[in-house]
Amino acid sequence: MPIPDLIEIVPPPKPVTAEVTVPGSKSITNRALILAALAGGEVTLRGALWSEDTQVMFESLQRLGFRVAAKADRAEPCNRTFVVRGLAGRIPNGGSVAHPLDLYVGNAGTAARFLAALVCLGRGVCRLKGTQRMHERPQSELFAALRQLGYRIDSKNGRLPAVMHGAGPRPGAACSVATGDSSQFASALALCAARGCWRVRFIGKNSAREPYLNLTRKLIAHFPARGEFQIEPDASSASYFCAAKSLLPARSSVKVAQFPDSDWQIDAAFPEFVPLPATVSRRTQLGDSIMTAMVLAPFAKSPVKFTHLERLRVQECERVAAMRAELTKCGVKVVEKGESLTIFPGPDKVHGAEIETYHDHRMAMCFAILGLKVAGIKIKNPSCVKKTFPNFFQKLAARPPGGLGVAILDANGRRLSAAGLFAGGEL
Repeated sequence: MPIPDLIEIVPPPKPVTAEVTVPGSKSITNRALILAALAGGEVTLRGALWSEDTQVMFESLQRLGFRVAAKADRAEPCNRTFVVRGLAGRIPNGGSVAHPLDLYVGNAGTAARFLAALVCLGRGVCRLKGTQRMHERPQSELFAALRQLGYRIDSKNGRLPAVMHGAGPRPGAACSVATGDSSQFASALALCAARGCWRVRFIGKNSAREPYLNLTRKLIAHFPARGEFQIEPDASSASYFCAAKSLLPARSSVKVAQFPDSDWQIDAAFPEFVPLPATVSRRTQLGDSIMTAMVLAPFAKSPVKFTHLERLRVQECERVAAMRAELTKCGVKVVEKGESLTIFPGPDKVHGAEIETYHDHRMAMCFAILGLKVAGIKIKNPSCVKKTFPNFFQKLAARPPGGLGVAILDANGRRLSAAGLFAGGEL
């Protein structure tokens, strides 16, 4: 039974004690799938995320002719163990100019960018396409870099849909790419550079400190040529449960099992930002979890300024405008200036509202967490969490200690069972 189109989060009346598992990192999983396909032998990926974003990558690799298998993970229902047969840079399948091989990437930025670089290593023609929102998201910087390397890219406006003409490795070819619009462009090139024999120069005043590009570099350095690789839990997903503790009744205790202890994911730093400081930067301090911090800001002791938010505007939705609109709807004072949002405290003024999610998984999860403290928070289109965390609402509703035991209601006020709150397809 699908999750209803509108659900209401009921704040728990008493303290909660829980230890919750979260699925594997989306950022690491999709990077690891590319590296495994480029490896020289069989690679087993454990703790890999199984969600909409990683499924489109998995299915695209299968369409490209790679032997990729998925096995259930007993520890976490939304994880899988992937077994990938790497072909040392060879891409088995590809279409022709007349009949390109179609690859559907949904609204997964990592899949769209990483696959664009990968298929250039082949000898066939592939067409990348996705949702309407993915067709609006930037891609031109990556296409320009691939053209510098000597590949033909057909795109009307520098975005998807695009036709990629594979030409194999290009020894000695060089390109430069800026990390301004999206570090995923730089990561796509970095993941494929060794097999493509490319020389890639990363430009931009913050390129050396770019957290997601550094994640890519660390993953490349530690990835096995064959054998096993363990993917750590997703720190952005963990941030919701780290935030939950400060919104639940006093004496609550919420822990995330196997919380990432490496410095690979920028959002692993989220616990250090609770309670919130006066300013938080999206560029150097937090990644996607900065949105989680924003729903805590109305309960801070003083105003909190969230800075360097330009990339939030070109993600799953225009997140700066969306956060401002939905927080304002809940009675929160928010001031948008340039690429920053300043959120003012006023806990007594915060009230419930119907939250528009804009088909954005993080909007749904952030405001669901707000509903742990504020009565009347209703989430529209909650199934959008399938993008990265299909069982998120199940984690909220499941009995402690594995969940928070939160009552979640349908539009008629009936309490939903945890079984009816799975947002994906088949587990």
